[in-house]
This record gives sequence, C-alpha cells and structure tokens, in this order.
Amino acid sequence: MYNSRATGNEKEALAADHLAGRGYEILCRNFRVASGEIDIVAKHDGYIVFIEVKYRSGVHKGLPEEAVDVRKQRQICRTALFFLNKYGYGMDTPVRFDVITILGEDIHHIENAFEYSGY
Repeated sequence: MYNSRATGNEKEALAADHLAGRGYEILCRNFRVASGEIDIVAKHDGYIVFIEVKYRSGVHKGLPEEAVDVRKQRQICRTALFFLNKYGYGMDTPVRFDVITILGEDIHHIENAFEYSGY
C-alpha cells in the first residue's frame, strides 16, 4: 500500500542530504504552524532559505514544480514569517525561497523559485 506521508518524508530526507552535500546547513525540517508547513529551512551563503520539496513518480499528475502555485507560495511566505519571528531573525534577514523537485529519481534544485509575497 502506498503511504504518501512516508514517501514524502523519504523524499524530504533525500532533498536535505542533497542540500547538505552542497554546503547548506539544515536548520529545521517540517516546520509547522497553524498557517502551514515548510519542508526544509536551511542557511546558505548568508541567507535563510525556505525550501519546498515536491515529488512525482511520473508526469501523469503534472510536473512537481506546478504544485507550488501562488496559493502555496503565499502559505510558505506566511509560515516563513513565523519561523523568522520565533527564532529572533530581524526583518532585514536575507531570505530566499527555493523549490526542490524530484521526478522519479531526478533531483532538481530551483534557487529563488519565487519572491516573498506579503499576503
């Protein structure tokens, strides 16, 4: 039986390993508040990076990056504000929003996938 939560956790762990291997310091995985969840929060090159991980086994449901629509971007931005406030980062902290897509076995890291939206 297919367990989407277990698969999601497995793919997020794969993405975190991918990032760590490229010099990212993983600060948090699965940061959750009422407004939503951020899969991975990391530090890299002076930025706090909020990373959404999307997995698809194939393209029959569309490309993984297509799932990070404007609604999802706004939810990630709201949740990022909670993270920054909770851990004492100022509003001048440089942040970035990335997406990691996993299609089958292929990992693709989209840096600066979208801009902060203050919605």
